[in-house]
Amino acid sequence: WQTGLMDCCTDCGVCCCGTFCYPCLGCQVAGDMNECCLCGTSVAMRTLYRTRYNIPGSICSDYCITLWCPVCSVCQIKRDINKRREMGIF
Repeated sequence: WQTGLMDCCTDCGVCCCGTFCYPCLGCQVAGDMNECCLCGTSVAMRTLYRTRYNIPGSICSDYCITLWCPVCSVCQIKRDINKRREMGIF
């Protein structure tokens, strides 16, 4: 991951969006990945993104993070997408 799970200060706009409109951020993530809007907050989406970019982790860790820190999970994915876009690798 380009940022940690709790690195909200890295991109406050993403964190505000996740905090106040979690479904909207989930749809943004899903749209960025050309998936169904309802999938953006799922374990499957986190696992797909993590494996696509060879980010260390496991399905078990994806499940736990998505279950216990759903907002942080989606924010982390969106921050990573934004950083990879800046680098030209998304």
